Amino acid sequence: MKSLGPDVPELIILPVYSALPSEMQTRIFEPAPPGSRKVVIATNIAETSLTIDGIFYVVDPGFVKQKVYNSKTGMDSLVVTPISQAQAKQRAGRAGRTGPGKCYRLYTERAYRDEMLPTPVPEIQRTNLATTVLQLKTMGINDLLHFDFMDAPPVESLIMALEQLHSLSALDDEGLLTRLGRRMAEFPLEPNLSKMLIMSVALQCSDEILTIQTRKKAKFNQPEGDHLTLLAVYNSWKNNKFSNAWCYENFVQIRTLKRAQDVRKQLLGIMDRHKLDVVSAERNTVRVQKAICSGFFRNAGKKDPQEGYRTLVDSQVVYIHPSSALFNRQPEWVIYHELVQTTKEYMREVTTIDPKWLVEFAPAFFKFSDPTKLSKFKKNQRLEPLYNKYEEPNAWRISRVRRRRN
Repeated sequence: MKSLGPDVPELIILPVYSALPSEMQTRIFEPAPPGSRKVVIATNIAETSLTIDGIFYVVDPGFVKQKVYNSKTGMDSLVVTPISQAQAKQRAGRAGRTGPGKCYRLYTERAYRDEMLPTPVPEIQRTNLATTVLQLKTMGINDLLHFDFMDAPPVESLIMALEQLHSLSALDDEGLLTRLGRRMAEFPLEPNLSKMLIMSVALQCSDEILTIQTRKKAKFNQPEGDHLTLLAVYNSWKNNKFSNAWCYENFVQIRTLKRAQDVRKQLLGIMDRHKLDVVSAERNTVRVQKAICSGFFRNAGKKDPQEGYRTLVDSQVVYIHPSSALFNRQPEWVIYHELVQTTKEYMREVTTIDPKWLVEFAPAFFKFSDPTKLSKFKKNQRLEPLYNKYEEPNAWRISRVRRRRN
């Protein structure tokens, strides 16, 4: 800008994205001061959600970053993909919304016509379907592979969701909803989280599990992992009487904590309706770790002597995310909330565990290994997943009657 000379108007550059604090988001709606020009750098949140006065020019690069779930690896990836033709039209519509405008597209007309899909890929075709399948089972829809979806999801994603729910004991061997599964469906949570919350009642730590909903900060890091770090953040905010000033001093987003508070109240209401006790573990963090393990036992990993960690289910090489409280500690055994692929395959929200808990809470999924019958690698693990060991991958979904016939 300086090289253009003193007569060029000042540029006011403002970002906008969904996680931006609301007080900063409101700045994009303020008119530019006299003698200056406003530039808004936006994610695809600006395609449909916002109308900003005074925007006359739009520069459309033709790409979007979106979350895509890989059912084979169980991993979410943030992938930069071309936008659809419908999204291109929406972006062009932002130019001159309240007056004449112009859109500059950084792609050719041929690319628009031949390389872009007419509409975006439906979300049901690129997300984990465990929650959707659980809700459909609750509605009495059992034959999901032949269900008439408006946008049919990949069969692999449906099968993976069914297997996940079966391993959580939400479905029985016939693929039908269990009593636990019906109770899990009452909570507006991912199945892993609802199982964790229900199990926390028996482990007498439901008060702590209810609270694990917020973002972490380094000064609150706990040696047991990220979930207990989240708990420390919320409890510290609570001890400071839910102060806004405390959030600013500790670089914590007030909007995130208030949302966590609202979700906690909602979950408390559901637990009260089902007569589930809310009890505190006090300083017994092991109970909290066990409750987390009961819901996320499929997401177990063991330190690999060569590099990173290996997941127990499919022996995939993964790493602790640099933002984790455990990044510098690198414990032997961990449970993670999710896998995210960026520059590497990272584990997010990681907590240390005792491997014995895996057998305790998922005896149908893990057993202690027999050292006389295992390879050197398996001997080092000392735990053996039972997942798909004795049958074909989809055999559990076939009824016992059909098995006998075959």
